[in-house]
Amino acid sequence: MRQSNVDSSDQSSPGRRLPELVADGDHERALERADALATAPVDQRKAELQSLRAVAEDDPTAVGPVAPALERFLADDERAVRLSTAKLFVAVAEGDPGAVAPVAQALADRLADESEFYYVRARAAEALGYVAVERPDDALSPEVLADLRVGLSFDEPEVTVKLAKALEHVALGNPGRIRHHADTLAEHLDDDRDLVRYHLATALVVVACDSPEAIADTRDALVARLADENDYVRGRAAEALGVLAHSTDADRSRAAPRLEELRDEEGFVADRARFAARAVKGEEAPSGRVADVGSPEAIREQTEEIAEAIAAPDADGECPHCGLALPEPGPPMCPRCGAPR
Repeated sequence: MRQSNVDSSDQSSPGRRLPELVADGDHERALERADALATAPVDQRKAELQSLRAVAEDDPTAVGPVAPALERFLADDERAVRLSTAKLFVAVAEGDPGAVAPVAQALADRLADESEFYYVRARAAEALGYVAVERPDDALSPEVLADLRVGLSFDEPEVTVKLAKALEHVALGNPGRIRHHADTLAEHLDDDRDLVRYHLATALVVVACDSPEAIADTRDALVARLADENDYVRGRAAEALGVLAHSTDADRSRAAPRLEELRDEEGFVADRARFAARAVKGEEAPSGRVADVGSPEAIREQTEEIAEAIAAPDADGECPHCGLALPEPGPPMCPRCGAPR
């Protein structure tokens, strides 16, 4: 009888939809509503999941207790529902990665499905990356790691950016899981997209902090990035070379002239160029050096903000992913590459 009352209330009162039940902490009825929602019209499924995402963005832990019950929507027949669900899991995983760990395999299945809409695959990769920062053993099987690496070469631009971001998060969660793949990351340091280069360069810095010898063969690719057009990519390349030079006897001569030039830049690049320039000269890292250089902990705190800055349209209104000039006001997605503005 109670189920009948709940269903009746849900059909007549917008206040009893899944987002409100979750926000109120009424987990029992939220789980019942999730069951009922599975057979609701597609527009209703999509709308409630999108609204629930807004709840998760405000308080990811509020959604955590019902997250496993939402796994079914990742395999929904409707693409829009699958995308809404994947975006929801990104929002939850960013603030409460443990809550998404139980659905990691379902996210991995979406990532591995080459017939899946590429935005769904991109968001699945992003959610897995957030889980990997805190719970790498839950998020990463050898197959998932292979999908992340292989996709760098073959996927749509939006997916590739999220794959690179996920690989950066893998490094932040457990650099040992990716140290043997440093060469693969370096192969894509010349990618056309700033965010791909940034995330992969950052991953190499984190790997270097844990196992500097693991990035020794990536030195040439990193030196090439010292001339990158993006400040943050140049800075991370210098940082990686600095960690490598401080920690190994690797040849340092190729990087020295460019690092000396970069020392005269400002802020992010200059701090890392000075750190690296001292290293290539064989000088000891100074005590009390800039706290956020060569520090995985600082990278973890910085990287989301930096990625947002890179992704923001530039002053000329160009798409940050493919460079197409976008009118103002313009479409919500780039008409060339499909990336959201």
